[in-house]
Amino acid sequence: MTNNADGTRLFEPTTLGSLALPNRLVMAPLTRNRAAADGVPTPLMATYYAQRASAGLIIAEATTPSAVGQTYAHIPALHTAAHEAGWRRVTDAVREAGGRMFVQLQHGGRVGHPDTSGHVPVAPSPVALPEDIHTPGGTRPAVVPRELTAEEIRSTVADFAAAARRAVDAGFEGVEVHAANGYLIHQFLAKNTNRRTDAYGGPVAHRIRFALDVVRAVAEEIGPERVGVRISPGVGVNGIEEGDTDRIYPALVAALADQRLAYLHVVFADPDQPLFQEIRRAWPGALIANPVLGWGGPPPADGGRAAAERLLAAGADLISLGRGFLANPDLVARLRVGAPLNAVRDQYLMYTGGEEGYTDYPVLGVSELVAV
Repeated sequence: MTNNADGTRLFEPTTLGSLALPNRLVMAPLTRNRAAADGVPTPLMATYYAQRASAGLIIAEATTPSAVGQTYAHIPALHTAAHEAGWRRVTDAVREAGGRMFVQLQHGGRVGHPDTSGHVPVAPSPVALPEDIHTPGGTRPAVVPRELTAEEIRSTVADFAAAARRAVDAGFEGVEVHAANGYLIHQFLAKNTNRRTDAYGGPVAHRIRFALDVVRAVAEEIGPERVGVRISPGVGVNGIEEGDTDRIYPALVAALADQRLAYLHVVFADPDQPLFQEIRRAWPGALIANPVLGWGGPPPADGGRAAAERLLAAGADLISLGRGFLANPDLVARLRVGAPLNAVRDQYLMYTGGEEGYTDYPVLGVSELVAV
């Protein structure tokens, strides 16, 4: 396949398994808390995702596979018929706009609160989140989670598989298993949150077992070609301290490598980092890389295009961007022609509801795109 006239591969068509993509830009999953209180996706969410359908692939925001797995208020879910119907309205809108969607399945583990879910959170071990958490009643201290029993682990794995089936029935092309950013699967991987002494704790081979169980169950339910996995090596968000990052991820990737999955999605990927290079060599399939664009500050003026090009040159197949797509529904077109980008309005990111900072970001007109 030949490159675009400007020499970039970012905007050329490609494939993800049998799925044709118009470009290599992926909209990363972004929690925005615009679902109804019961987790049903809203019509506003359908509008939001349809506006961004020019992405090569959209990975919809973190979606809980069970009531006890809920993290924050107003996040979407996929464990009832109503949830499935709500997501069907979203995928229909995106497909009508020419787009393609996966959905991210996320169990919060200890990142949750009874005031939000009605349940005491569950986790590998009874180790509380070391920070306050947002609830419908405001910020509250985290509670000590209840340690999952062996039977509950099996039930949680089944919840992921059932949610994956609902996702496909709701019109998604596939699902992304969220094994990153300090949520349940990541809690099993990390030493400071997994103090178990059974088959799911202790050595690396045991700590990766839950992730493998979930991925295999989901793949058996909907087919491996519909399953991606997101990982965040070395990322300490939500109080995670992995302890042996350079041992966890080579083992996990090697164990997943023969599953014929749709993709592996690496958060905060750095092409100069030896571990990223090792993961790329070990992973036989499509690799989505999420570039490091600064944490807590504004994204670069180019929206991450230079970082994306470096990652493609280092072996990534697709590039996921978050804040760029949040503030620019037409991000693909803007990056293609070098148009200025909208700034992210941080005050409307989460917990605010409504259209502001969500569906009201402006797009460029045809004349503006031509003039750039």
